[in-house]
Amino acid sequence: MPTISDRPDIPLPPLPKGWTSLGRAMLTTHARMRKEPSLVDSTGAKLNYGETLLRTMVLAQALKKQIGDEKYVGILLPPCAPAAIVNYAVTLLGKIPVNLNYTVGKDILDACMNLAEIKVTVTSEKALLKFPARPDGKLVMLEKLPPAITKMDKAIGFFLARLAPNFVRSAFLPGLRNEKPDNIATIIFTSGSTGVPKGVVLSHHNILTNILAVENHIGLEKDTGMLGILPFFHSFGFTVTLWASQILGKVVALHHNPLEAKTIGKLLEQNPVSMLVATPTFMTNYLQRIEKSQFVHVRKVLLGAEKLPRDLADRIRADLGIRALEGYGCTELSPVVSANVDHELIKGDGTKVDGIREGSVGRPIPGTASKTVNPETFEDLPEGETGLLAFKGPQVMQGYLHNEKATADAIRDGWYITGDIGRIDSDGFIFITDRLARFAKVGGEMVPLKGVEDAIRVACDIEPNALAVVKLMDKTRGEKLVVCHIPMPLGPREVVDKLNKSNMSKLWIPDSRSFVEVEAIPILGSGKTDYKALEKIAEDALG
Repeated sequence: MPTISDRPDIPLPPLPKGWTSLGRAMLTTHARMRKEPSLVDSTGAKLNYGETLLRTMVLAQALKKQIGDEKYVGILLPPCAPAAIVNYAVTLLGKIPVNLNYTVGKDILDACMNLAEIKVTVTSEKALLKFPARPDGKLVMLEKLPPAITKMDKAIGFFLARLAPNFVRSAFLPGLRNEKPDNIATIIFTSGSTGVPKGVVLSHHNILTNILAVENHIGLEKDTGMLGILPFFHSFGFTVTLWASQILGKVVALHHNPLEAKTIGKLLEQNPVSMLVATPTFMTNYLQRIEKSQFVHVRKVLLGAEKLPRDLADRIRADLGIRALEGYGCTELSPVVSANVDHELIKGDGTKVDGIREGSVGRPIPGTASKTVNPETFEDLPEGETGLLAFKGPQVMQGYLHNEKATADAIRDGWYITGDIGRIDSDGFIFITDRLARFAKVGGEMVPLKGVEDAIRVACDIEPNALAVVKLMDKTRGEKLVVCHIPMPLGPREVVDKLNKSNMSKLWIPDSRSFVEVEAIPILGSGKTDYKALEKIAEDALG
């Protein structure tokens, strides 16, 4: 068995001077980019770095009186310029911003707020009208803040943004005065697509090292602009579009609804968005509904959160002339782990390799060690063998909030054990097979739900987001497969007949009575399929 090293193939360079906290790193960039574009959004907001900093400093003075001594501050806002500024202000005040999922119901929202002991939430009355749940506790409404901002707040904010040296800023802003790399930067709640959300504790060091590694790995051009459609309660939205954009000096174009292709098309056309980051589901929608001419500035397309289908990658290349880059990450790893890149990579041994390997999610970013382990014993597996993926590096979370058992199960000797099944080839490229949680045990055999989905998709010649397979308890076989789907060209009996004629194992083939038609496959705010919602739909339909 090959020796498994706990060292990364490519080391991570030291953090740049001034990157001691997210707030300090942001200020370092703002000082040299005052007139450059910073934040734009679909409401028409257009802010340069100087304006962003000024609004952040003034808002910090107003929020300080509203937040008081609270440690954790809830933020229930969609991705837009005001939501970004709230996050920056809360961080500079030395508080911990917790962006809450505004797509969930009251039970899950309450559970998240109780876990983080959130008593104050910054939100908007206008936004709350569109959300399914209203948080308990004190609500600080953005609409009501402007009248409460005093002349003194504005004066102090202007002084801190435009005139004060850093040592004076530290006297006014606890987030700078008390900064330590291991301080908690945020709590990100897991998506809840397959279970109850857990609170992932990420430090300033976790996020800053992830930002530096992404920049080194992907190679962002000086004029890179980003599309920000992922919510800030999503780890990629928080690390990359919220913080990396400001720290690396990029402009980010924000929109609150990733499904509104028409508005996103205008953002792409009217702003220098050269890097489009999305999920395959969202990208499929954009190709169908956005004019090709509106992708005028886009040079990179980075997709993640779900498997990139080959036909989608081919269509992106045909329509836009761009090779789509598939990446991989998870909340517990701050979140980026690996990505294909559109340039050659130099491996640790000095040899060069093409940055894209079809079917993979790329090589690990600098500073990240990788391996596979046995799902039952957690013993290291030989190179190339399929098992649970595990990663080690500075981006590994501090743990799950108030959950020592779950933390001990997830982090073993510094390695984060993911719930993903995959393999790593001899060049370090990672191939994802499935999620451990997305297996059904049918008649004693482990059946990969994604494998069943792919087989049905091919048999019916339909889009990847047209169906999803879930599992329900079954008296005779332990568990059974249920196919939730939008209208298909073939009926359930015809689908099953086609699968029976293939080489597919009979245990993998769903019963024709276990097909449930839905209007649309529900998705989470992160763009992932909402399997919990589908299980409920399947249970209600079939009993």
